[in-house]
Amino acid sequence: MAILFSSQSALPFLSLILLAFAYTGSQADARAFFVFGDSLVDNGNNNYLITSARADSPPYGIDYPTHRPTGRFSNGLNIPDIISEHMGTETTMPYLSPFLKGEKLLVGANFASAGVGILNDTGIQFVNIIRIYQQLNFFEQYKQRVSALIGEENTKKLVEESLVLMTLGGNDFVNNYYLVPYSIRSRQYALKDYVPFVISEYKKVLQRLYELGPRRVIVTGTGPLGCVPAELALHSPNGECVAELQKAASLFNPQLVQMLDQINQDIGDNVFIAANTNQMHMDFISNPEQFGFTTSKIACCGQGPYNGLGLCTPLSNLCPNRDLYVFWDPFHPSERANRIIVQQILGGSNTYMHPMNLSTIMALDSRA
Repeated sequence: MAILFSSQSALPFLSLILLAFAYTGSQADARAFFVFGDSLVDNGNNNYLITSARADSPPYGIDYPTHRPTGRFSNGLNIPDIISEHMGTETTMPYLSPFLKGEKLLVGANFASAGVGILNDTGIQFVNIIRIYQQLNFFEQYKQRVSALIGEENTKKLVEESLVLMTLGGNDFVNNYYLVPYSIRSRQYALKDYVPFVISEYKKVLQRLYELGPRRVIVTGTGPLGCVPAELALHSPNGECVAELQKAASLFNPQLVQMLDQINQDIGDNVFIAANTNQMHMDFISNPEQFGFTTSKIACCGQGPYNGLGLCTPLSNLCPNRDLYVFWDPFHPSERANRIIVQQILGGSNTYMHPMNLSTIMALDSRA
């Protein structure tokens, strides 16, 4: 018996075939980009959640092309946006956005959520955030959605040839271990024992990500936790970086690199690339003027000492020129600082990117 299609019912089916065909033809000059992590890389997922960890009101987004808040914890673009810019692709959309569908899915997706950490109990004060294993579950769901568009084999290829950015760790200190005096974790572990525990949990996260298919993953370290305006406001009467938090960063970051090296050795390939964002930030903090900043201590938007207390809101002090400030708000870099960080991710020496920078990755992969 012949099966008859009306032209109307055939359209969705035909569009799927065309999309799969278009994908196979265009992938030579584009790669999907996936982002996992916390507020440093969240581009709006938390806007769709009932949580206090949001950046959805002015003056956030004041320098974004629309001059409106987007959910990014920035005056403008954040690190993933600027990486996409350099890759020549459009910015990945938040996974929770209802507009992430059809061809937009092939660009990639941002799964990050402000407030999360490596540990599940990090950021509990924010209540409803997308914890890291839920981000990975959403990635599995994403793969199923894309498979329905371009088929399983094309989806496998898209994921294997993608670039991933993973940014976690800072909240496990500032929003967990050091959140309150005598926190549960600080009573449970001395700092020298807490760091290896967090690293061992991070290893499980990255191994799970590897199982899901990506083969190029940039993993950023923590920044200099004791030098952000929020910590200066609370713990530094003289503007010096807070020693205890700096110690946490100095223990965590080298152990992270060692762990990534170990995973790469076990795999037999340089899948995981360490980005020394701690050193990138310390360059600004040690000598802001060299980079065209007037201050690395005072946030552009905030209140209290160093503009470091509370949140950035419409009632906060707001600097007139964001390009002169390393920090946009009490915790997050300005767009201009983010741009300098991405320059190091792209072309930095082994001090900043280990074992290679993003430009080298892209050159290697284009020849493969």
